[in-house]
This record gives sequence, structure tokens and C-alpha cells, in this order.
Amino acid sequence: MKRTGIIIGAAIAVIAVACARPANAADMAKAKKNYDMVCASCHGIDGGGNGPAAATLSRKPRNFTDCAAMAKIPDSTLLGVIKNGGASYHLGATMQPWGSAFSKKQIGGLVAYVRHFCNK
Repeated sequence: MKRTGIIIGAAIAVIAVACARPANAADMAKAKKNYDMVCASCHGIDGGGNGPAAATLSRKPRNFTDCAAMAKIPDSTLLGVIKNGGASYHLGATMQPWGSAFSKKQIGGLVAYVRHFCNK
């Protein structure tokens, strides 16, 4: 019984990760375009939290290249923050919610793109 629960839990985790990641290079290119359009101004083109708008914010944007810190953040949290905004996770209120601007697949693509900074 316990083993079945572990297997089901692992399967759910694999499905969640698969849904959050672009399937191919074309999807990753679309995710990069979306990142560059709405995220890079604060988080920086390189993901270091050093975009041109970062200096104007009271709270520094997350550094996606801090791989130790990023490893502690589940994809579900990244999805939620992108969809619902930073305030919904007690983060910077200036992190806008993008759930009405992007589809679930596009938000999953943004999560995958953010993760790529530590997977280079």
C-alpha cells in the first residue's frame, strides 16, 4: 500500500513537471520571447535580478541564477507567482500577475525558461 502511494506521488510529480516545461526548442524560444517582453526589465536578460527597472523597486527581484536558492522553490510556486503575482505569495507586490495575459502552457514555458538559468 505504501509503495503504491509512492509510485502515484512520483507519477503526479512527473506529470506536473512535464506540464511546466516546454516540449521542444520552438516552445523554449516562445518562452524566451515572453520572458524578454515581461520579465527581463526587472529580472534581467541574464536572470540575475538586475534588469533596468530593478533599481527602482523597493524589493530586489529574484536572482534566477542563484541555483541553490532556486532549487528550493518548487515549480508549482513559480507557476503560482507568475499567474497570481508576487503579493499572492508574500513577495514583492510589484511582481504583477500574468495569469490573464498568458495561457497555462505559456506560464509553464516561463517556468522552464527561468529554470534554464541554472541548467546551462
